[in-house]
Amino acid sequence: MLTENLIESARELSGDIVSLRRAIHAEPELGLHTPKTMAKVRAALADLPLTWREGTSTTGQVATLEGGIPAKGQSRRVLLRGDMDALPMDEKTDLEFASTVPGRMHACGHDTHTAMLAGAARLLCAKREQIAGTIDFMFQPGEEGYHGARFMLEDRLIDPLPDAAFALHIMPNAPFGVLAGRPGPLMAAADAFTITLTGQGGHASMPHDCVDPLPGTAALVSAIQAMVTRRFNAASAVVVTVTQIHAGTAFNVIPDEATINGTIRTLSKEHRLKARELLTDMASHVAAAHGLSANVEIVEGFPVTICDPRAVDLGRAVATEIGGAEGWRDLADPIMGAEDFSYLLEKVPGAMFFLGVANEGEDWRSCCAIHSPRMHVDENALPKGTAMLAGCALKFLAEGFADQ
Repeated sequence: MLTENLIESARELSGDIVSLRRAIHAEPELGLHTPKTMAKVRAALADLPLTWREGTSTTGQVATLEGGIPAKGQSRRVLLRGDMDALPMDEKTDLEFASTVPGRMHACGHDTHTAMLAGAARLLCAKREQIAGTIDFMFQPGEEGYHGARFMLEDRLIDPLPDAAFALHIMPNAPFGVLAGRPGPLMAAADAFTITLTGQGGHASMPHDCVDPLPGTAALVSAIQAMVTRRFNAASAVVVTVTQIHAGTAFNVIPDEATINGTIRTLSKEHRLKARELLTDMASHVAAAHGLSANVEIVEGFPVTICDPRAVDLGRAVATEIGGAEGWRDLADPIMGAEDFSYLLEKVPGAMFFLGVANEGEDWRSCCAIHSPRMHVDENALPKGTAMLAGCALKFLAEGFADQ
């Protein structure tokens, strides 16, 4: 069985995986264009029998490995994905390989995702003569709100579409080395909103001569919370969060307008549409009640990340093969964060899994979460992720899904 001894093979690559991760971590890049990161990946894999494709919208690339066993009929194709971009924030760790770029940090683990994917590429290339089928390795920038996966699809870098797709995401506040997933919705759709309430400003001592937008703004923030609790079933996962309020320039000036920013997170197309409509309608009515006008702008974010049950079953089987029964956990509930791997999963069956990277032996509940400036990763868990990615590819190419 090809998945046997994968974890041992991955551990033999630990030095390469960690070295690449640290190099990427020290020099983080943002958005759709991460040329230095991509160059590090190409250099690390330069000796492998891979063919590479690149597009015009991003610096992302797809490397392809053709199996060494001739296909008998139509062979399977599988895609493995790793994202590469960092976050616009200062790092506050004591790592010797901490970010050297002010205002940028790999606080979401994309450096580890890329390194684990590169490790999987090396591991699978070593098994090429035992593989029937095709493996695509998708090195993708622009996950942090930039829709990088969608752009790479539009650039036809994922053409032909694979028969299945898999990805990993590390969790620094989850048990060391444990893999987890769930069928159906795994992560939420995320849309951003900006609501501008406009009145008429003036002197703070004479509010009766003004149309003050601030009382209406306060009322609208409260109404948004009531909207979620009163217009959606309590069992439904809908989160509408106000994250910013901007108004005014001085303590004695009533401003002309106030702006509210935030996010809408939902787990279905129906609730996504309903939340947008309710927010727009409510803003208009609350504004009118305070003599204001309202303008609502909604920027569509990533879709819901939906995992195919067959792909989750396959991943669970691989995780238990490489880590035993304790190496896998079924997630009871979705996570309300968002992921642009969802664009792939809209087109092909597949799944994303989480890998716990809390320091081994420590209480994972007390560890900093992703997007923390103090986030740490226990790098000893990374070979497990490499083995998981490689194992999913090998198992799918050899067996397909259970009902195929």
